[in-house]
This record gives sequence, C-alpha cells and structure tokens, in this order.
Amino acid sequence: MALYSSVTDLIGDTPVVDISAISPNAEVRILAKLEGQNPGGSVKDRAAKYMIEDAEKEGRLQPGSVIIESSSGNTGIALAMIAKMRGYTFKVVLPENVSVERRQALEVWGSEIISSPGSEGSNGAMRRAQALAAENPDWYFPFQYGNDANPRAHYEGTGPEIWADVPEITHFVGGLGTAGTLMGVGTYLKEQNPDIQIWAIEPPAGEMVDGLKNFDEGFIPPVYSDWDGPNLLDRRMIVRPRESIEWTRRLTELGLFVGISSGAIAAGAAKCAAEIERGVVVMIVCDGGWKYLSTGAWTAPIDEVVERAKKTIYF
Repeated sequence: MALYSSVTDLIGDTPVVDISAISPNAEVRILAKLEGQNPGGSVKDRAAKYMIEDAEKEGRLQPGSVIIESSSGNTGIALAMIAKMRGYTFKVVLPENVSVERRQALEVWGSEIISSPGSEGSNGAMRRAQALAAENPDWYFPFQYGNDANPRAHYEGTGPEIWADVPEITHFVGGLGTAGTLMGVGTYLKEQNPDIQIWAIEPPAGEMVDGLKNFDEGFIPPVYSDWDGPNLLDRRMIVRPRESIEWTRRLTELGLFVGISSGAIAAGAAKCAAEIERGVVVMIVCDGGWKYLSTGAWTAPIDEVVERAKKTIYF
C-alpha cells in the first residue's frame, strides 16, 4: 500500500466501476467514475486544490490569509478542508436552504458561514461573494466560475485518468454547473480522439436541480466561454428533478450511494445509451449521498421529495 505525505495527495486517481446494468442497450456499456472517493468527498476537491495551489504560487495566499467563495456545498467543503490544513481563514457564502449535513461539514473545517437567501440559489450566493470580495481586496476570491484552474484540474487530472482507464470511451456525460469538469475533461478527451462525444446534463429552465444549471436562464460561467463550451459540447440534455431522484435511488441497487446530481447524470447516461447503437459511456459520479440523508431523498415518498426539493438545496 502506498504511503502519502498529505491528504491532498489523495485527491484524484478515483476508481471507475462498470454500471452497465442500468444501460437500456446491451451494446452500450456505462462506466461510472467515483469522485466521491476524494478525501473531501466530491469532484470539487480537484478544482479546490488547483485554485489554492495556483494562488500560493502567485503569492496571493500567505499564512493567515482569508479566502472567500460562494458554494452550495461541495466546493466550499473542499476549500474549507484545504484551508484548514494550510492555516487560512475560510469564509463561505452559502444559501440558507442547503442540507444540514453540508453546513455541518463546513463547520467541521472551521468555516465562517455567511448566509444568502435560499430563494436566490447559488447565483445569489455568488453575487454576495463577489460583493464581499470587492469590499475586501486583500481577501483571496477564487471565483470558481471564472477561474481557469477549475477546468485545468480536469484537463490535467480527470481527463487523462479516464483516457488511461477507458481508452475505448465513445461518450462522456457530465453535469453543467460551473462547467469546469465538462470543459477540462471534454477538451482533453477530444484531443485524444475527436470522435468522442461530450454530453452535458442540465435541468429545465425554471426548475431546480441544484448543483446543475440551465445556461439559458442567464448566467453563463466564464470558464464555459473561455474553453469554447458551445463548440466543445456535442449535446445538452434535459433531466428533470423527479428523474434525478428516481435514478439516484436506482443506483443504490448497484451499491452506489450517491448525491442527486449524480442521479441526474445517470439518467442522462441511460438516455445516451438508448440513443446510440453501441459504445462506451463514461459518467461522473460527483459525490456520495451522506451529505443529503436529512432530505429523505431515498426513503420518503418520491412526490414529497420532489416537492421538498423546491425549497431545499439537495446537491
């Protein structure tokens, strides 16, 4: 067994598992990359590590520095973990209606939580963080939506890992949030094989699948434009909140306890498999389900869960 000098060295090199049992097409394999295996529990560990290390190299972070960022959970937890390890103060603008487990995880790492209105979602939290950063120019504001280190973490890490493990990949399916994962992985994979298709999962306009965004509603992350997202993506596919929950539950039948955004991506991967003749689809499992137990997403009647999702940010 390998010996690592730091927990941050454990970020990346996540496993891939065959979940072809959910494929509606016997000629299409579906493989899941388990990002919940990162030490902070999500795919966001990768971007957080890159953003902090870039700032350190540039001299923007010194011992005792303050980091300010907005998050609906995972990025905040990842930044908080690394900030705690390196002696930085971390302030996070968090929508007031996130699940209690995410708030508790942030508190474990010593975060100062600044609440924003739940009705404004992640975009409202982002605007509040931008305002605080402008008022406090000595604070470091990673701004994950516009930080090149976000997609670069996936271009240099996640993408090469997928290519090494699954060189026969034909389709990559991920969720549209900050767009960092899709841009970085998609760019790398297409450089290796231009025929690989990159499919993005998003919620319908006006419906809430937190952790994912519909870019037609207004805000388009700068990293999406900077990495030529409109030309990189081969398909944008709508997955509704009910489908997300149904597929999250279905993944438990395969032993995968995952967050609801991963259920949305699984729904998209299955739709992809149904539409193509043959191939190998790789999907991202963004995080584990432990941060969402209080929502009752796995145990309550599904109509109640869907209704509750309109008020509580699940993922």
